[in-house]
Amino acid sequence: MMKQPNWLLHRAYLTPDRVALIYQEKEWTFHELAQEADELSNRLSQASLKKGETVALLMNNHPHMVMLVHACFLLGVKIVLLNNKLTKAERRYQLEDAKAAALLTESIYASDHEGDLPVYTMESLPEPGKGNEKKIESEFDLNETATIMYTSGTTGRPKGVEQTFGNHFHSAVSSALNLGLREDDRWLIALPLFHISGLSALFKSVIYGMTVVLHQKFDVDEVKDSIERHRVTMISVVQTMLSRLLSRLEECPSSLRCLLLGGGPAPYAMLQESKEKGFPVFQSYGMTETCSQIVTLAPEFSVEKLGSAGKPLFGCELKIQDDDRICRPFEHGEIMVKGANVMKGYLYREEATAAAFHEGWLKTGDIGYVDEEGFLFVLDRRSDLIISGGENIYPAEIEAVLLTHPHVKEAGVTGMYDDRWGEVPAAFLVTDDKIPENELYALCESHLAKYKWPAAFHFVDELPRNASNKLQRHRLRSKGFSNDSN
Repeated sequence: MMKQPNWLLHRAYLTPDRVALIYQEKEWTFHELAQEADELSNRLSQASLKKGETVALLMNNHPHMVMLVHACFLLGVKIVLLNNKLTKAERRYQLEDAKAAALLTESIYASDHEGDLPVYTMESLPEPGKGNEKKIESEFDLNETATIMYTSGTTGRPKGVEQTFGNHFHSAVSSALNLGLREDDRWLIALPLFHISGLSALFKSVIYGMTVVLHQKFDVDEVKDSIERHRVTMISVVQTMLSRLLSRLEECPSSLRCLLLGGGPAPYAMLQESKEKGFPVFQSYGMTETCSQIVTLAPEFSVEKLGSAGKPLFGCELKIQDDDRICRPFEHGEIMVKGANVMKGYLYREEATAAAFHEGWLKTGDIGYVDEEGFLFVLDRRSDLIISGGENIYPAEIEAVLLTHPHVKEAGVTGMYDDRWGEVPAAFLVTDDKIPENELYALCESHLAKYKWPAAFHFVDELPRNASNKLQRHRLRSKGFSNDSN
């Protein structure tokens, strides 16, 4: 059993006076962050939370969320990260599926789940007990689950991805070996902390002894000022963020040495503009199941290897496989990955976990190829996955909702290009009667987060299917299926 000292406590011991967190105008050293987390863990224990239980976090980016993550780890409590863009029904499903013992949230969300389970805000948590009987977990078992994040998968039914302490640690180490580490590194996070790309920076912070500059959301002017004021060296972005930064800046700020780009490959024009302005863009490929990036493309290859996600991080492996055959360069097949950062499995789903792996390799469900030098090119993200503004959208989930309408006989959803978001969902419907669009939007509103709503509804006579009657979503993009027919 591999164990490590609690990362925050160990970091507070090693470099107590180093700045851990910056939010707006306030700073916390690692020592101060550890003190705050310890006090919060006392309050959580007064709320009867115990080692081995699972607690859900539903919060916006804020220092309180950072402190609560560390406080839960001090008690040996697992954390489910909830996306605040989800509907009440979507969140309720995840709370029940994860068997969450309590919900830690903000006042704006608290009333949504009262009666479902114990709900606590920072204001309503019990005050610290005087006789502080809680047992602090001074060590992490690297094989134990630390966090759970839900991903819909190709069926549209969300599954909880179990990420261990070991997964997070090895992800941080592999990233450091790839991007390098400097004493003055500061990582700006404006991506949500309930996403793996945001959360992973919190763990990198205590493992590296690195400052995190936290923003509640991405505001291009605030981020620009923050980079300059705090001498930010690294920032995690999706395509829309990079586009907005390029539109506001004529040259890269002198302190910035890495823009880690996730959420699909960037267009050539954007990469060319980044290069001209001196922005060091590292394109990456990863997923919740791999605890963030597992393949990354260095900036020097961004134009030469246009469209490539790069090569695996140190300690990680990649292969392209077609059934049981390993593909040769340029042959298309399923992307398979292996590494210590790959998930433990899907929560309470042994069959789904077994199906996701083959001889220790994670079957990503994504189609791609490698060139003769081993650079990965991703052709389809989990076949039908739509990535809109950095958010993963699964067509099957939207289709299932649309099919509940009494006049919808068939539904197909695919991604369409969008200037602002990169991609947005579009729905193709076979109906037995005319349906006003506002009815369809009302249906989506009650069951789906807003970012999942189709940007357009097309009414067609039939949907493209193969011989096995399986819907061919990729064919929905063709012109033959883009015109309204009723």
